Parts: sequence; structure tokens; C-alpha cells
Amino acid sequence: MSTLDKVKQALRIKTDAYNDELMDLVAAAEQDLGVAGVIIPQKSQEIVLRAVITYCKMSFGLPEDYDRLKRSYDEQKAQLSNATGFTDWQVRR
Repeated sequence: MSTLDKVKQALRIKTDAYNDELMDLVAAAEQDLGVAGVIIPQKSQEIVLRAVITYCKMSFGLPEDYDRLKRSYDEQKAQLSNATGFTDWQVRR
């Protein structure tokens, strides 16, 4: 299952009408994680995918629980950016 399909499933979206917007959100999430030093693996890793999905839930439409989702995403990003094996900090030094 592709990242887009997993995001659509998490958002309970069955139509393809939002595919472009959702792919933009996936790319934005990956870029945001990248700025924090998180490596986006070629092969899907569930912990990174969870952060991407949370970002998409937070950013798609006008969610009632935006603040909770934002805190959750920020925590996931912080944990990934400090976790061995998920960052490229050693490569940059």
C-alpha cells in the first residue's frame, strides 16, 4: 500500500478527488521532518509514516482537534529528530 493510500485510509477518504492535495501534504510533512534532520527512508518505516499521517490529519481541511494533532506531530518530530538511526546529523558533521 502506498503512502498516499495509507494517508487516505487514515483520513477516511475513499475518493481520488483530493489526491493532489494529499500528495502535497505528504511532501510538506517529509520536508518538515527533513528540516529537523529526520531521514525519510526509501522503504516505509511505520514510525515515520505515523508522523506523516499526523501532519496530514492536522493540515487537511479544518480539523476540530488541530491543537491536539499539532502537539502530537511536534512530539513525534522531536522524538524522531533525537533518535539514533532516524537522523543524518552524524553524516553532516
